[in-house]
Amino acid sequence: MQNKCKITNYKYLTNIEALMSYQTELLGDRIKRRRKELKLTQKSIATALKITPSSITQWELGMNTPKGINLINLSKTLDCTPEWLLNGEDVTSAPNEPNAEWHAGFELWDSNTPLRDDEVALPFFREVELAAGDGSTFVQENHGYKLRFAKSTLKKSHVDPQNAACVTVAGNSMLPVLRHGTTVGIDTSKKTIIDGEMYAVDHDGMLRVKMLYRLPGGGVRIKSYNNDEFPDEFIQPEKMQDINIIGWVFWWSVLNVWNN
Repeated sequence: MQNKCKITNYKYLTNIEALMSYQTELLGDRIKRRRKELKLTQKSIATALKITPSSITQWELGMNTPKGINLINLSKTLDCTPEWLLNGEDVTSAPNEPNAEWHAGFELWDSNTPLRDDEVALPFFREVELAAGDGSTFVQENHGYKLRFAKSTLKKSHVDPQNAACVTVAGNSMLPVLRHGTTVGIDTSKKTIIDGEMYAVDHDGMLRVKMLYRLPGGGVRIKSYNNDEFPDEFIQPEKMQDINIIGWVFWWSVLNVWNN
């Protein structure tokens, strides 16, 4: 009988087999492979990340996974991206290329400087600390502080200035995205949960900025970027009365302080 299954492109088949093998590679396998490619030891990586060598061993064996700041620092040490470590996308870091463009210097102004036609001033509740950590009491005090926004910026985010306010984040649970003291802009008209978006919430008397995810049955998962120190919290449907969504975080600004 004549064989009708004739392989006409062996190279193509080989590539498919390699791809299938690549896709079955686990996170721990990628960490180990990349470490050996760079001729690094588990101890040297642990020293760079300021963790124990046993943590590296657990990652490579699949007993645990790097998260939060550890994942970011590990990707830097291994000269790859967090996405590649997690799911195999993009083998190395992006090539060096300009990622910023110089436009102009700062324009200085104070409280007496009149607003331009393209600006709007949002109330800035400095005394309100939305805890990205353990939480703090919400005291709504406005001593006249305002934060200037371009109307075009709010328009791009579909934010009505009447529904917007700025507050200060406290705590380190949202590192490395939101540092302690970060200013966030909140749209109080948007309270529908979109999985993975950040919201300001009043959680049983604690004001917090967190990522929210819907759960089957009506519950909510509360997630922090700093997941190593702040594990996910699960709010069951019967406890949803303890959660009050204040609004969606549409903007944030981080001030880096020179400590030298």
